[in-house]
Amino acid sequence: MDESGADLTDNVLETLGQLRRGTRKASGRPFAERPLAGAQIELVRLLRRNPGLSVAEAAGRLGVAANTVSTLVRQLVDEGVIERVADEADRRVARLVLSDEARARVEVWRDRRSVIVGQALSSLTAADRTSIEAALPALSRLASALAAAGSEGEGQ
Repeated sequence: MDESGADLTDNVLETLGQLRRGTRKASGRPFAERPLAGAQIELVRLLRRNPGLSVAEAAGRLGVAANTVSTLVRQLVDEGVIERVADEADRRVARLVLSDEARARVEVWRDRRSVIVGQALSSLTAADRTSIEAALPALSRLASALAAAGSEGEGQ
């Protein structure tokens, strides 16, 4: 990689980090009294959008090993955040759902994050908003390429 490619890499990583940290700082955490780790929050967010996934399905969506998700599930069940529900078609399979309390907290947190990011976007110029919107497909492809690279490296 040439120097301009390294600069782009550094700039992308720094900017994405600033966005995550700024959003987290402005919106707080859904479980302030018992902060969840980043991987736990990712699983909670996945289950908010996709209730009823199995451990294997959640692992595939997150791009991590099933035993990693199993560990996260065990921790979050102990905290009362996730519940295991038997699959109606195959009672041996556990389906994962957020507890009612966790779902309500995550919805409030998601709404707060959306408002904060929306307000920040509205403070930008129309040209900046258009540029950000135009960059989203490329950022999505970058995320897919990173996920593919991560899954290729799992077997090593």
